Amino acid sequence: MLHKYTVRSKEFNFSFVTAEYVKQCSRSDPKLKACLIDALHHLRPYLSVGIPEIELPSVEPFRLMLPVSTELTTTNFNIDPFTTGYPTYLLRLCLFQQMDELTLSLTGGTNGYKVQLRELFVKGASNYTVDDIKLGSPFEAIVRMPALILDAHYSSSGVLIILPASGNGTFHARFDDVKALVKGTVSTKERDGKTYLNVDNLDVALEVKNVNMRVRKIFNNNRILTEATNLFLRENGQEVLKVMEPQLKRKLSVLFAGIVNQLLRHVPVEVFLLP
Repeated sequence: MLHKYTVRSKEFNFSFVTAEYVKQCSRSDPKLKACLIDALHHLRPYLSVGIPEIELPSVEPFRLMLPVSTELTTTNFNIDPFTTGYPTYLLRLCLFQQMDELTLSLTGGTNGYKVQLRELFVKGASNYTVDDIKLGSPFEAIVRMPALILDAHYSSSGVLIILPASGNGTFHARFDDVKALVKGTVSTKERDGKTYLNVDNLDVALEVKNVNMRVRKIFNNNRILTEATNLFLRENGQEVLKVMEPQLKRKLSVLFAGIVNQLLRHVPVEVFLLP
């Protein structure tokens, strides 16, 4: 649902059609930080189902992607989403090949146990709570999620304990009580007399209280190998997560920045942050 209103002040005088997913705050509000946190919470149901009018798909689930190169950015290619009219996340898809995989070396040696996870899908990201935010550039936020669910295609090679562990199947992980420390920098752009924010850099660090991982339908459904793999994952979940975290962190940072910028490029600062 769209709502039309008029902003009039010494600085601004324009009409703008705003959407129901936008919750407005005021710079002069002594509880501005609390209002902004409420605005972020207001977005949750819309992120869950997607926002078609700004071409933002549902984040339940979302698929992780890995940049081919950190050098590939819209800046390097002189592509500006504000002037081209294309959504930021579509421009990113042009520059970032869909290589959604994690490659993990879990034991050492020439026949070490190696795992590759592909076609990664994550559920639970829209069920977040913002504990605190620090405004400015860089900005910081502490975000909590009751659980993140990761599903992927699993393949492995090498030896696990004393058993050959080469096979394919499905991988499922549940990360409970997730705390994310989000840091980033923002810049502004002027378009049609209005100011828009853009997240230039985003860094996401995760703390996970409980980890539960398992595999299914691997080694031609060999029960002994499947149970041995699940025993290893069950007893070493936090260690596996530590190996996984650098790649996972990078993917989440790119993904979340794309989602945030897709929202920000459609809503001027003057609309969600009133005088």
